[in-house]
Amino acid sequence: MIRPRPHRNRGYGKDGIAMKWFRHTHDRPRKILLLSKRWLAIPGALLCVCALCLVTTLPAYVTASAPQRQLPVYCVQRDYKVCSLTFDAAWGNEDTQELIDILDQYNVKATFFVVGDWVEKYPESVKALSDAGHEVMSHSNHHDHFNTLSAQEIIDDLNACNDKIEAVTGVRPTLFRPPYGEYDDHVISTVRGMGIQPIQWDVDSLDWKDYDAATITQRVTEKVGPGSIVLFHNAALHTPEALPGILEYLLGQGYSIVPVSQLVLSGEEGTDYTIDHTGRQCPLS
Repeated sequence: MIRPRPHRNRGYGKDGIAMKWFRHTHDRPRKILLLSKRWLAIPGALLCVCALCLVTTLPAYVTASAPQRQLPVYCVQRDYKVCSLTFDAAWGNEDTQELIDILDQYNVKATFFVVGDWVEKYPESVKALSDAGHEVMSHSNHHDHFNTLSAQEIIDDLNACNDKIEAVTGVRPTLFRPPYGEYDDHVISTVRGMGIQPIQWDVDSLDWKDYDAATITQRVTEKVGPGSIVLFHNAALHTPEALPGILEYLLGQGYSIVPVSQLVLSGEEGTDYTIDHTGRQCPLS
């Protein structure tokens, strides 16, 4: 079979001129269309670049604008040797009077965070603490897990505990230590909204683990620093045995030992002081 030979006039039809006009007039729209597509591609590329920049920088903006975690006061920035000793009282009461006597012997005033139920059970000990010049502050009414409570339940709990303390001591607490040391933003913001400062600690004696007196003493003396808040318990097995040595060390090192209300900075957070990511309260001025 003989195939027809291709037309050799390269764009010219039977009349030559007509085909040339057709190609000429139809190439122009194609060129314009291709050119238009190229120009349209430029804004699209710019949009992609802008989107990429936004995605790249977005985490920084999110991080910068994210609310800071709410923290209690763990310690206070001080440029001289001062610290506070604190005792949590929730259950037992066997050693409370002995602790009062030891502290009195060294002329040291401490802060006792007490549970409302404990106040009801041992009002005479609460009165003895107050009469000896120690601070009596709130450790909740029933030692519940505050993370599980609503804002109103937290408010009701603290008010109930503070009512009990005030009825015995005549002084309404302004400080609060969360039970089990548990808290979240919700707990801290609710407590501060009541005008009460939440307090933790930066030195844990671990006396609640029933370590011997030497171990308790070593833990405290190695970790304490200016502005520290030290945690003890009124019913721990070896705390009365360890306390004299700890007091002698601190006083011998030139520390002033004051109640927590005298250690923490007063005023408003963000105006007079800030609390850094470690819980250290720092003055702004």
